[in-house]
Parts: sequence; C-alpha cells; structure tokens
Amino acid sequence: MKVNVLILGDIVGSPGRTIIKNKLKSFMEKEEIHFCIANGENAAAGAGITDQITKELFSYGVDVITMGDHVWDKKEKVHVLEIHKNIIRPLNYSPYAIGKGFVVATSKLGYPIGVVNLLGRVFMKPIDCPFRGVEKILGVLSNETSMIFVDMHAEATSEKIAMGLFLDGRVSAVVGTHTHVMTADEKILPKGTAYITDIGMTGPHESILGRKSDCVLKAIMTQMPTRFEVAENDVRMNGVKIVVDSQTGRAESIMRIEVKEKEAS
Repeated sequence: MKVNVLILGDIVGSPGRTIIKNKLKSFMEKEEIHFCIANGENAAAGAGITDQITKELFSYGVDVITMGDHVWDKKEKVHVLEIHKNIIRPLNYSPYAIGKGFVVATSKLGYPIGVVNLLGRVFMKPIDCPFRGVEKILGVLSNETSMIFVDMHAEATSEKIAMGLFLDGRVSAVVGTHTHVMTADEKILPKGTAYITDIGMTGPHESILGRKSDCVLKAIMTQMPTRFEVAENDVRMNGVKIVVDSQTGRAESIMRIEVKEKEAS
C-alpha cells in the first residue's frame, strides 16, 4: 500500500495558522493525504506554541506537531507538552526535560507512523548530539512501524545533509526545518530515504523569514534590540508530499508543494 504523507514547514504566527485553516483540508483531499506532520514552533506570534493553538492545528487536519529551538518560549509549554500526546519537542534535549522527542501515531489508512524531532548543533545553542540521540531510539521505533519521518530542525545545510545520509535506509524521510526558505534539493537517497534540506515556511512570504522587513532591517542596521513583528502579506503554505511503501518504509517519491492564500483551493 502507498501512504501519502504531507509535511509542512514552520508555521509562522496567525497568517500561517489561517492558511492552514482555510486550505489544508481541501489540499489533503485533493492530494489524497493520509497523514500530516507540521512544525509548530513559531505558531504563536512567531515563537512557541500554546494549548489553544495546538488544539486548532489538530482540528485543521494536522496529525503530529514537531517543534524546535523555540519550544520553551511560551509559559504554558509544560501544559502543552504534557497533555497533547501528538506534539513532540526535539529528542536531543536533556532527558530530564519535559515532553518527548518521538511518537507513533495512526494514519487515515490505519498504519502506524513514527515521527522524530531533532535539533541541530551547528550555529545553535548547546544541546545533546542528535545523531547519538536518534540512534538510540531507532530500534524502539522500528519494532512499531516501518514508516519513520524525521524533522531535522537545524541551521546548517551540512548538518542536515549529514543526518540524511546517516539515516538513509533506516527511516522513510529526513526533512529539514528552521531556516524558513524552501530548498530545491529534494531527492530519494541511495538506500530509499526521502530527503530535502528545508521544506520552507507556512506563513507570510513578503517578509524576512516571516517577520516584518522593516523591523529586521532596523535590528541589522542599528544593532539594537528590536521587536520582530510577524508580517502579514503573501501568505503561502510550504511543505513536501512524500509517498512511502507501507511494507518496506522506503520512500517512492518526494514533491515540493506550495499553496498560496489567494489561489483557488
């Protein structure tokens, strides 16, 4: 059986949530999507997530929410990570941190699907090794499902590529998030793992990475602390559609997707 999985790039603020509300379900129906993963670490005003937003995203059709380096930015983070089983934070945070770094959820076809969230270390704050972290849990996940998807939330292209090659043949896909700009290097790696360096941003593209350009430029030019407000225009939903064989877990195809707010559903 072929399983169609949609993975959405970083949801940024209200514009990102709104386009998911308006466009996601119709897109999933048209593309026959059986499972949807979305990175939600910027969903609440550009940084973090809340309980209400988590519930909203699940109601719009998202099955699993991954996070990143902004996971702790909202005060109710403990509540969200403890009560919602299908929201995960990076696996390679301290084992003493709240929440979990992977989950197995059920697709619309009834197949179990594993999702892992990792955080990179290059140009990022200190954190445990994502390579050793994912190595430790692959055996556990492999006993539950042949289909495993990894969100590698990282800054450096080289680190994302390294993770893709490290996991080639052992997971269905490794997709990069965090940089908010979709790359054009989607491919099936030699041993059957789908890979792309970054799946882009679900949010306002008339911006600098989802924030109002004048705010960001002011910070760059003055080197003074500046509040980065979420932008509003040219809202798009970025991500990838990956087709996987349910028996082998091997990816058969990966396709970039982009849905604009002002185009027909």
